[in-house]
Amino acid sequence: MKLFRPLYEKALAWAAHPRAEPLLAGLSFFEAIVFPVMPEVMLGPMVLAKPQRWARYATVSLVFSLVGALAGYALGHYAFEAVRPLLGALGWLEGIDAQVADLRVTVQQSPWMAFWALVVAGFLPIPLKIFTWASGIVGVPLLPFIASMFVGRGKRVYLLAGVIRIAGPRAEAMLHRWIEWVGWALVALVVAVVVYFKFLHA
Repeated sequence: MKLFRPLYEKALAWAAHPRAEPLLAGLSFFEAIVFPVMPEVMLGPMVLAKPQRWARYATVSLVFSLVGALAGYALGHYAFEAVRPLLGALGWLEGIDAQVADLRVTVQQSPWMAFWALVVAGFLPIPLKIFTWASGIVGVPLLPFIASMFVGRGKRVYLLAGVIRIAGPRAEAMLHRWIEWVGWALVALVVAVVVYFKFLHA
């Protein structure tokens, strides 16, 4: 069953839409708060469609991810208890609680240890919202938090956009050929991460 190639080809069509840039900004913003789809889904095809704008697109995604991260932080800090039942219904509560516990220990040791933990988290295929809400709940100092989001998310979007810009049409041809394998490999990776943190991580 082919699942990822049709979705990828649809994303390519959306990326060429005249309103693609505002859509990328909105996706980057809401992904950091509540939306489950990562902005790279649009960023990659947009760079393929207009490779000369790779830095602009990466910057748009990064800036709006940072704004969204601050909104997620504020919601975690001020509204967590009110939305706790909703987060539980969405299946995010366990991940947030686990991240909160880890961050509390890290922040007690050093706020800048939290910076490095969040930098690493920003590069993992785990929803950013888990870390933004958890940081707000714990009260990670804002300077290390913003710096970690900038570095962690920035290296992801600029690395992706830069690689696609350099590879050009070869990247598109390779993605078309291997997109099913790549898609299912990412699914397997996410499942493995969930299993690890839920059943194996002490």
